[in-house]
Amino acid sequence: MGNSVRVFLWINFLVMLWFTYTAWIKDYSYNPNIVSEAIIDKAPLVETNESQPSLEANFDAVMPVIESTAITGSVARLIQVKTDVLDLSIDLDGGDLVRSDLLLYPINKNDPDNLIRLLDPSFENRWVFQTGLRGLDQNAPEPNHLSAYQSSDMFYELSPQEDEIVVSLMWESEDLSLRAFKTYTFRRGQYSFDLRLHVENISDQPWSGAPYAQQYRRHIPVSRSYTSVDSYSFKGPVIFDGESYDKIDPEDFIDEPLREQIIGGWLANIQHHFVAAIIPPHLDQGSYQGAMRDDNYLLTIISPIQEAPAGGALDYNYKFFVGPKLQDQLSETGDSLELTVDYGMLTFLSQPLFWLLDKIHSYVGNWGWAIIILTFLIKLVFYKLTAASGRSMAKMRKISPKMKAIQEKHKDDRQALSQAMMEIYKKEKINPVAGCLPILIQMPFFFAFYWVLIESVEIRQAAFMFWITDLSVKDPFFVLPILMGIAMLLQTRLNPAPPDPIQARVMQIMPIAFTGLFAFFPAGLVLYWLTNTILSILQQWRINKVIAAE
Repeated sequence: MGNSVRVFLWINFLVMLWFTYTAWIKDYSYNPNIVSEAIIDKAPLVETNESQPSLEANFDAVMPVIESTAITGSVARLIQVKTDVLDLSIDLDGGDLVRSDLLLYPINKNDPDNLIRLLDPSFENRWVFQTGLRGLDQNAPEPNHLSAYQSSDMFYELSPQEDEIVVSLMWESEDLSLRAFKTYTFRRGQYSFDLRLHVENISDQPWSGAPYAQQYRRHIPVSRSYTSVDSYSFKGPVIFDGESYDKIDPEDFIDEPLREQIIGGWLANIQHHFVAAIIPPHLDQGSYQGAMRDDNYLLTIISPIQEAPAGGALDYNYKFFVGPKLQDQLSETGDSLELTVDYGMLTFLSQPLFWLLDKIHSYVGNWGWAIIILTFLIKLVFYKLTAASGRSMAKMRKISPKMKAIQEKHKDDRQALSQAMMEIYKKEKINPVAGCLPILIQMPFFFAFYWVLIESVEIRQAAFMFWITDLSVKDPFFVLPILMGIAMLLQTRLNPAPPDPIQARVMQIMPIAFTGLFAFFPAGLVLYWLTNTILSILQQWRINKVIAAE
């Protein structure tokens, strides 16, 4: 009995330790390998083992000249694009997206006009896309992200009769030998959009250049807080190399800039519930690079060299995603892009749990009831296992007076006490470890469901009923945590009291400790644990009655 209770206490302690750890830890280091030169700056041509030539990288040269903002143009040079879900700004000085407001996602549910802004040209929160082509010939013109583009309109809005908006920008070299177009296609209801780079070579000589796309972002370290849900999640750059998904601490770029050749990958910047991603053509090998300059970092994909023959043209296409981590849209946009929903090492459990939760929600239409139903289904899956544990606990409760008598009799002889306890276990057919095994098996599912409720943007600002108007934040009146604490207290009363006074005291304090621990957790998570505890109480109460009747 003593060993069983100690294991149970250690499990509960580890649960509390895990939540404290996730609230305070600084996430995820990344150690990329330095690889061969990449194409990005007009540096001297160098010999490589590739079939095509490559240029040495110089990140200082790719960065725009920054003064007070990340955009070089005035407000008059900003195009506004408005769909049914996005409000965007494109800077004609570069032809790139520099602002994105999410029309359906306010920062606070009670202030619907104050929207989540991902891309931002301001100095304090700089985060912009930069795209273009770098020419192989140092003296030839090129349409890079500092080139001045023109547009026929300065405002585009998706009308009720339209399903997409096409925004076309044009640049022309001073000698009129080269013309370039950036064509954006935005679609109704979609946070993904396409960018087509098109170059027309009007000269009598071929023109070669490397397409590139990059994100330039100010590094603002996350302030870890026990009461802030946002601080639980990773914020920063991530890269998918075609097989694995890695989170990167931008400060690692200071000592070891990123250089890696990748096929079938993509790069993104993520934060709690939201992502901005760049996805190149799937089969192209890109040079992925990362560098840190002062408080800003640059993530770049440099694609293979393209050629526009004399009098001919070239085309290159990128996909972008800027918005909430809606898993259906993410998976449709890029291979494994749904991994940006950061479920951590339990993704293999969290993803099917979310899939099932989403299916339930599609029928009941309420995320709170979906959580309750899924909790019931999880409990049903483990019913046989927990029933065996419950029977063991009920039998332990039944022989508790005998156990106390044995302990009193052999209190000065631990060997005799242990032998006497094993004899009574054998006689009553009790496995003292049986009460802990189901808890150990269920712990991964608990943590996986925890990350589902923390990370899934679908549950963000979702109402349940009565005073619970947002399942993704704490209960404003702490009713659910208090009810959970009461339920846990009732649960301890149904289980046998530990013979050791200290252990018994810890078991009495545990419901109070968990109430304080869960008080600032998302209401959806507390609702899950409250439901699970109530179902456990009902199951144990029924088992206790059956054992008593037997």
